[in-house]
Amino acid sequence: MNDSRICHIEDIKDERVALYTEYNEPQLFHLNEPGSGVFIAETPMVIERAIISGARPLSFFVESDALNSGEVQRVIGLTDADIAIFEAKLSVINRITGFNLTRGMLAVFERPHLSRPEEILRRSSKIAVLEDIVNPTNVGAIFRSSAALGADGILLTSASADPFYRRSARVSMGTVFMIPWTYIPKGTDLTALLRNDGYTIISMAISDDAIPLTDPVLKEGTKRAVIFGSEGDGISRDTLSGSDHIAVIPMHNEVDSLNVAASSAVTFWELFGK
Repeated sequence: MNDSRICHIEDIKDERVALYTEYNEPQLFHLNEPGSGVFIAETPMVIERAIISGARPLSFFVESDALNSGEVQRVIGLTDADIAIFEAKLSVINRITGFNLTRGMLAVFERPHLSRPEEILRRSSKIAVLEDIVNPTNVGAIFRSSAALGADGILLTSASADPFYRRSARVSMGTVFMIPWTYIPKGTDLTALLRNDGYTIISMAISDDAIPLTDPVLKEGTKRAVIFGSEGDGISRDTLSGSDHIAVIPMHNEVDSLNVAASSAVTFWELFGK
């Protein structure tokens, strides 16, 4: 690929690629505060979906043998002419943790402005709420299920994993850039926020008063918000007490529950997708 923007990198410690090599994801999140931070996206598919969504790339870092591939050239072709393209041989770039999962391409993006929760609630009718889900893989999988099965918005508590983390975005297949989402400010009364916008609140939890996910009452509201709790403690007592319904997926063979990501897919299919 003959492009004047290409900068060859011989040493992974080259300061021009420091954002890719010297910072962890929380540090990237808070970079340039009080301005917006940055995030790193990986794989051509995820990067392409980020660009199409309007996220602004600041640079690319590409493995030499991938540079001339059709998918990498297509992604680069979506951008302005002044964005730097860093290129390195596999023996150099492989020293970046997890590079073998990137299909030869990374990109640094400026973090986009997030909407207020109220704006997403007004524009939506089928909302997923992630309360303190800290595993990036689970967050990414829930986004992918949301996109595939009919959710039109996602709200996350501030303790939840960042959907723009590399693993979250990759597991989501880039759908974190397709589904409108935002954080709920710390200290917000979650159920009051949802109820003020007319949502029926359904918490997914194992509880003595839980009803089966297939109960028709769960589909009576025209606006539904489904809440999923943390992998360890589940949904908080305050959220459960403020919910309209507590629902559970019926299990067999003495299995008590599914992983939260699998549970979300079943729930979205039943309450949103069908």
